Amino acid sequence: MLKNISKCYFKNRTLKNSLNCRSIVTAACNPFLDLNDEQKEFMRMAKAFADKEFAPKMQDWDRHEFFPRKELRKAAELGFGGVDASVIFESLSTGCVSTTAYLSIHNMCVWMIDTFASQELRKKYVPGLATMDLFASYCLTEPGAGSDAGSLTTSAKKHGDKYILNGSKAFISGGGESDVYVVMCRTGGPGPKGISCLLVEKGTPGLSFGKKEVKVGWNSQPTRAVIFEECAVPVTNLIGKEGQGFSIAMKGLNGGRINIASCSLGGAQGAIEAAVEHVNSREQFGSTLASNQSIQFKLAEMAIKLNSSRLFVRNAAQLLDQNSHDAAVHCAMAKVHATDSCFEVCNDALQLHGGYGYLKDYKVQQYMRDLRVHQILEGTNEIMKLIVSREILKE
Repeated sequence: MLKNISKCYFKNRTLKNSLNCRSIVTAACNPFLDLNDEQKEFMRMAKAFADKEFAPKMQDWDRHEFFPRKELRKAAELGFGGVDASVIFESLSTGCVSTTAYLSIHNMCVWMIDTFASQELRKKYVPGLATMDLFASYCLTEPGAGSDAGSLTTSAKKHGDKYILNGSKAFISGGGESDVYVVMCRTGGPGPKGISCLLVEKGTPGLSFGKKEVKVGWNSQPTRAVIFEECAVPVTNLIGKEGQGFSIAMKGLNGGRINIASCSLGGAQGAIEAAVEHVNSREQFGSTLASNQSIQFKLAEMAIKLNSSRLFVRNAAQLLDQNSHDAAVHCAMAKVHATDSCFEVCNDALQLHGGYGYLKDYKVQQYMRDLRVHQILEGTNEIMKLIVSREILKE
């Protein structure tokens, strides 16, 4: 759960003590359950930061489609700009799911560069990416290659000491704003073995961007197409070896699935907190909503969904940290269970708010909108079920 945490140094150690974390911490809804003392410390620190820097601004960021560079760099000052830790993304997402989700994608790119790139590329880019002086985007999906990522057509043909890229990528988080693009492209024949991974800098001739997409949620991060037209990239920007790109992408997505599931946990936690506050204060028929047994049962169902998701995600994260052969299928199962269940929690929380839940003055609707896309990205939940079923049926 705290993979690569040792590479990050938390400079402001007093933050966890200087802020009071708003949270429901009861036996039924306790995010600290079964964590060791170090993990609890990181989670409290992330939660305190989210309460101060993300939560008060999340609705404005959503409304104005504002990309919060300053707050992301503040997060990086605490070491969150290079860390791959489920409990941290869960805590940060209580403050803003959309912003935390971008951070998780950025950090996946950092991991890919730090793990597979040459020493030269690592020294050039990783320090700036860890501090978020540089922002990164991950470019895999194409207009004609979504779930079938192995069929991507963006080409990279070697010409002297350059690769010449042609093609386009779709739905790229941070597109147009990020400084570094980790691009999966075809350097060889058809199929996964012909795919390689290249690092492309913003400003490279031949690199351009489509219009900013208008989305249901995730509005604090821009989404655009990334377009390559005779885009010349140094061969030294190859990450890993030629033909290794698909393997790098799949390894990254295992962690990405855990991270996006963790963002769902945080959003669901925030939605339950909002629902509990509302039903305790809202009165109908002479008593609070919380006194109604049907409301009590609904809250219990929401807590059960959240906690079962949390256990699933943390078990898969532990298997991934251990490099278990079973990690991929458990990451897929955790992603399906957590993103489906946590979206249901947010939808139920909105229902408990009645008409107020449908107003943008209330955060609960934003949690629901931001979590919806988690069932689609990092591999649709239908593809996750395919991964699981193949594991079940293999001989």
